[in-house]
Amino acid sequence: MKLKSKILIIAGSDSSGGAGIQADIKTATCLGVYSMTALTAVTVQNTQGVKSIVSIPANEIYNQIIHTTKDIKPDAIKIGMLHSTQVINQVYKSLNKIKIKKVILDPVMIAKGGSKLITDQAINVMKKKFFKKVSLITPNIPEAEVLTGVKIKNKNDMIFAANKLIEFGVSNVLIKGGHLKSNRLYDIFINKKEIKVFSNKKFNTKNTHGTGCTLSTAITSFFSCGKTLKKSCELGIKYVNLAILTNPKVGKGHGPINHLNSINLKKIFR
Repeated sequence: MKLKSKILIIAGSDSSGGAGIQADIKTATCLGVYSMTALTAVTVQNTQGVKSIVSIPANEIYNQIIHTTKDIKPDAIKIGMLHSTQVINQVYKSLNKIKIKKVILDPVMIAKGGSKLITDQAINVMKKKFFKKVSLITPNIPEAEVLTGVKIKNKNDMIFAANKLIEFGVSNVLIKGGHLKSNRLYDIFINKKEIKVFSNKKFNTKNTHGTGCTLSTAITSFFSCGKTLKKSCELGIKYVNLAILTNPKVGKGHGPINHLNSINLKKIFR
């Protein structure tokens, strides 16, 4: 497979391999995109929950970003877990220096098992510094509720919350609807000009660990190749849905999805 583009992933690690920077690298690789990384934290976790989080020093996160991009300039950047004010400030400083226009923010706040991954102060700083800077944010419903103060119970609530985020200065929003209790899955893309509702069948499985990380990286990968944001969201959602459908049933809790669903191995490897 010929490499299509290059992306920088700024995110935390998941020791179980299903989410975080491990899921990000797998996703980008499976979509033909070269990935560089800046690690923000090391988590001790498995499919049953998060045991602990160890932060990487904020200045070292800055150094990872600057030193890496001096050598290899990314076509787009995906930002995941930013768990403290210090980390957010240093990532913001680095983005101002490297001046990459295509930036996707996945505001990671709550782990699949319910563990909180970011402080309230950091959330406020993130809103202030990143909302007007990034190309797209991709919150799930609990994250959108935290960011907007809107209680989301249905598709109309999702649209209302997304518009709130636009009012806060975000250019484009994709609210992920996997937490709604319904037979259909609604993901809603909104900017000031349009609303697009992606509707898909919801699969009955507990193995959805890493879907948010995977989706935002898939979107970043497609966006880095020159596709529009709306098309990148459409293709990213399709990739994740297939990954959920073909999940490998690994672990005793919320298992990972199948990042390999996009790969067709040539005969030489069979």
